Amino acid sequence: GCRQDDGVPPLRVSVNLSASQFRDSGLVDSIRRALDDVGLDARYLEVELTESAVMSDPEQSIAILEQLSAMGVLVSVDDFGTGYSSMSYLRRFPIDKLKIDRVFIDEIVSRPEDASIVRAIVSLAHSLRLKVVAEGVETPAQLDFLKTAGCDEYQGYHFSRPLSAADFETLFRESHSDDVLTDADAIRTHSKLAAYIRK
Repeated sequence: GCRQDDGVPPLRVSVNLSASQFRDSGLVDSIRRALDDVGLDARYLEVELTESAVMSDPEQSIAILEQLSAMGVLVSVDDFGTGYSSMSYLRRFPIDKLKIDRVFIDEIVSRPEDASIVRAIVSLAHSLRLKVVAEGVETPAQLDFLKTAGCDEYQGYHFSRPLSAADFETLFRESHSDDVLTDADAIRTHSKLAAYIRK
């Protein structure tokens, strides 16, 4: 696959961590060693944790997340809205993104209740100075709604189905062929929605 020094515009690599991996006492050291081994700047790594994994032991989670944050690693809370987050803890977690579970995205155009939930999560995330990402976006109508709601990023088949490393590199080069990346661009996740909103 492509490396950070391959001449590809900078992008962030996102890695899912299971609840058991998150609770591993050697997690932070393992991540630090992995970054050193591949020569990857920590700001280009994002770890994704499910809401339930983070909330299973909030105080321990805060300690781990603070260490990751101090390293420069970004943290996303995946499947947000399907777990049992306590607002009192959510404001204490050093996290960077909330990812709205696709169960709320599937019918945002046809179910007013789901649309209201998505708008509320976007508002909540932004009030906590977090980015918000929509999962499972498959249609232009869903994307139009998310754009209007102020969602920052999205992922799903509307952009692309899963690709091999080589095909992804080609797609990434083509989609950024006209971009001039600043350092500010380099330290945030690139998304088609961000480009879509700028137009």
